[in-house]
Amino acid sequence: MIRLDGISKSYGDVTALHSIDLTIKDGEFIAILGPSGCGKTTLLKLLAGFMKPTSGTITINDTVVASAEAVLPPEKRNIGMVFQSFALWPHMTVYEHVQFPLMHHSFAPKADKEQREERVKNVLRMVGLESLAQRYPHELSGGQKQRVSLARAIAPEPGLLLMDEPLSALDAELRMEMRKEIQHIHRHTNASIVYVTHDQSEAFAMADRIVVMNHGKIEQIDRPEMIFTRPETEFVATFVGKCNLIQGKWEEKMFIPKPFPNEKWPDIGVSINLKKKGLYPVRPDQWALSKAKEGSSHGVVKFVQYQGKEMYYIVQVGEEEWTVHELIQHTSRFQVGDPVNLVLQNTVIKKEAVLV
Repeated sequence: MIRLDGISKSYGDVTALHSIDLTIKDGEFIAILGPSGCGKTTLLKLLAGFMKPTSGTITINDTVVASAEAVLPPEKRNIGMVFQSFALWPHMTVYEHVQFPLMHHSFAPKADKEQREERVKNVLRMVGLESLAQRYPHELSGGQKQRVSLARAIAPEPGLLLMDEPLSALDAELRMEMRKEIQHIHRHTNASIVYVTHDQSEAFAMADRIVVMNHGKIEQIDRPEMIFTRPETEFVATFVGKCNLIQGKWEEKMFIPKPFPNEKWPDIGVSINLKKKGLYPVRPDQWALSKAKEGSSHGVVKFVQYQGKEMYYIVQVGEEEWTVHELIQHTSRFQVGDPVNLVLQNTVIKKEAVLV
């Protein structure tokens, strides 16, 4: 188990991390998600041992490996790392890349030459590279290079695998393929994985839990489905779920939206933090649009974008713009300038009038 207690990191007057508390269970897949500059990579570097925290401690299996006073270097930690840039050596073959940590990693199982060869073959088979063992990096595609990087990291059987946006240099199709590869590796190695990304789909597809960060702080830690459907803060609601934050007031367990004062929406798990601010998060796919007559509409369509199975709309409601995603039906789609009504699907308790 890995524990971060009160971890902060400052660079002069700039604080990159603010008092981070996080526990990572054995075999758990944790995704660190957030925009550029939120502190994701700094957190990963601290876990790897590349730098000391300004305050707080990092504990791995009951051993303190980092504090403000001292830090255990990477080579003395049972970790593997996968980098965004692949970080392959041009003079080594695929086979030699995977063999290297078996000979030099401090925590690699002690083995003779025959056992090392068997381990290399098994790892290459795991990542589908056994037929490319004698190739050099310049003879490989981007996806194959990333597989080599993964194979090299898992070969010594590390207890913790750190990944720093490993798929960002690949195209969309390769990213999908590599996601499956990483999940396959996780199942077979049972290593704890900390995966840094700004790609929400990667985090949701693979992680057991997601840590959402912003401005060096943790906004929320939870299972992917809870992050998406039960955001705790305004940032998580808008960054992850792309929610529309509707203003209004809470009366017991009912919400009265300011734009629709004659409607009451039920509490479907809105966080205390959002309630205190008089907000109700509505994801774009929770709206249903219907045609309305001029003068009796909720809003006007300002933007339309075709997205295959869905239509994306921006609807002007009063002084605000709300995002709406609707599955394409057999009915005609809305055009810019159309007056429309919005209905919150499956949640509106009472509707006595239409906002004019």
